[in-house]
Amino acid sequence: MLDTATYTPRLRTLFKDSIKAAMKEEFGYKNDMEIPRLDKIVLNIGCGAEAVKDSKKAKAAQDDLTAIAGQQAVITKAKKSIAGFRVREDMPLGAKVTLRGDRMYDFLDRLITIAMPRIRDFRGVSGTSFDGRGNYAMGMKEHIVFPEINFDKVDEVWGLDIVITTTAKTDAEAKALLKHFNMPFNS
Repeated sequence: MLDTATYTPRLRTLFKDSIKAAMKEEFGYKNDMEIPRLDKIVLNIGCGAEAVKDSKKAKAAQDDLTAIAGQQAVITKAKKSIAGFRVREDMPLGAKVTLRGDRMYDFLDRLITIAMPRIRDFRGVSGTSFDGRGNYAMGMKEHIVFPEINFDKVDEVWGLDIVITTTAKTDAEAKALLKHFNMPFNS
């Protein structure tokens, strides 16, 4: 068990020690508060048609997401009924979790150093998936690349959406920040 009073995630230490100075030099910030930093990471699993057929699928997705994030995930529910998809209002459709602080840095470290290398035919992540305001979104086809998931006990392989929110004003600043964290961009 980690002593949380003295534990600091590796990437948080890296950010304080070297990334802040590199970003300040690269973009010429005059004040340390101008330097972009990570704000939060949001993970989302959408069960879709499987959840409509079997309501236990959303609970399974929630359990898997809780194991991946190290924090309790919440079940997402339909906001309104859509007859064509057989979806009723308040029907469970997936799970989501928002990570901040030390858990966010720990997750990003595991994503970059452990999970991404385990993806089949991995050639890096897209360098164009920024939203124009410094936030980065990516998807993974299989959530089973995370070591917290026991492959033998998985009944369904889910896709996973990951949104990394930064305080950067532009995409160039956000991309530079993520590159300093060793995010493997392919472009």
